[in-house]
Amino acid sequence: MLKMPAAFAYAISNSAFDWGYIGEPEPYIGNRRLDCPRGRVVGGSSSINAMCFVRGHPLDFDRWAKETGFEYWSYKNCLPYFRKMEKFSGGTSDFRGEEGPLNVQAPVFSNPLNGVFSRACQESGYAWNADTNGEYQEGFGVMDQTIHGGMRVSTSRAYLHPVLHRPNLTLVSRTVVCRVLFAGNRAEGVEIVRDGGVMKVLARHETILSAGAINTPKTLMLSGIGGGDQLGEAGIKVVHDSPGVGNNLQDHVNVNVQYECTRPVSATPCLRLHRKALLGLRWLLTKTGPGATNHFEVAGYIKSRDDVVHPDLQLLFFPLLVSDAGKAPAQRHGFQVAITQLRSRSRGAIRLRDSKPESSPLIVFNYLQDSQDLVELRLGIEKTREIFSAPAFSDYLGNEILPGSAVSDESQTNEFIRKHLRSTKHPCGTCRMGNDNLAVVDGQGRVYGTEKLRVVDASIMPSITSGNINAPTMMIAEKIADMITDSCV
Repeated sequence: MLKMPAAFAYAISNSAFDWGYIGEPEPYIGNRRLDCPRGRVVGGSSSINAMCFVRGHPLDFDRWAKETGFEYWSYKNCLPYFRKMEKFSGGTSDFRGEEGPLNVQAPVFSNPLNGVFSRACQESGYAWNADTNGEYQEGFGVMDQTIHGGMRVSTSRAYLHPVLHRPNLTLVSRTVVCRVLFAGNRAEGVEIVRDGGVMKVLARHETILSAGAINTPKTLMLSGIGGGDQLGEAGIKVVHDSPGVGNNLQDHVNVNVQYECTRPVSATPCLRLHRKALLGLRWLLTKTGPGATNHFEVAGYIKSRDDVVHPDLQLLFFPLLVSDAGKAPAQRHGFQVAITQLRSRSRGAIRLRDSKPESSPLIVFNYLQDSQDLVELRLGIEKTREIFSAPAFSDYLGNEILPGSAVSDESQTNEFIRKHLRSTKHPCGTCRMGNDNLAVVDGQGRVYGTEKLRVVDASIMPSITSGNINAPTMMIAEKIADMITDSCV
């Protein structure tokens, strides 16, 4: 299941691979509780995600440098690590790499509707961008994928499996880290639970947490690193009072616009039970066909308004109708666009439920807390409808399913967004790097107030990037890996 690209929706919802976290009631979207999937498998969330490879906009990283004061996180200093990590199917250039461990492919369209959508975007006045991960992001182009040979390329497959033979590497799975062990403020290792027993794993040099934007702050707080008052309420001894731990939680959110297709060319029938069986058999035998793609093959980055400096919306086309659970919502042909707001102004937080490592954390994103987030999504719906009204879709466009023709004015659209908004499952920022009192780590991932402890994952992002965050998270790891190596020389 994990290796088949088209099966990612089932991997996300499978308790064998997903921690199964559910957020608390979200106050600005009618107290709905949304799933917060996180990878419970080697490779983390890269083993269950949708395999979209998006670096983000260059100004995202320049913003990091400005916000933190660490110039080495500017785009010009991050670009070499993006190039270093990838083996791009399109070859090398000043902006792309072809010698790295991570296979990245620019897909060939697997469904004719992808081409129809691409023409409609250009007819609507948007530029066609040959490489949205290249020199510039704006415009529509193919959506790069971490897929190779018809199979998912996770960080586990790209980075870990090729070096498992090394004598200085031990992989221990089916293990839960309870807390970091300290002598004073010096990290000495971690306490783990394995096979029902509690064990200690000690470090000779450093301890590195890479548990992600949800579990890293949880682990730090269980270890005594966090807001002193909160830790005291949970009965946890404070090692270092760091009030920024768990705060600054960010995510991308999206809403879907769906239409019926008047011609029987969409990929929706692939979701029917008997077609799934045939699809799976073909994939098992040949690693080709509808099972060998995530079906996200064309996307665009546009501005909601003319005064926006760089794109704040991602429009991702699906040549099929699909529900959040990866199922066909109806036995009919259709297509849809997921409209993702790229830089939310709303901020949430992670808190401990109690002092038990096995307890899930309290997660509140505060989606749509900032009213401008709602405005940008509403403008995204308007722009998507305009694209679907382009001549290219004249022979394909049926009835609008979502939001539906009855949803037309501002108030109705706002209510639709509040009811149908979904997480794009990109949490980050909960242990942000910086040089102020709320920063948790410095520019090299070293945890303030401690010694010999680092964080290397999406939690250290000061602000979310303009697109899916798997690629920038891997870039962070590549970059800090060099910093760690340099410190050991």
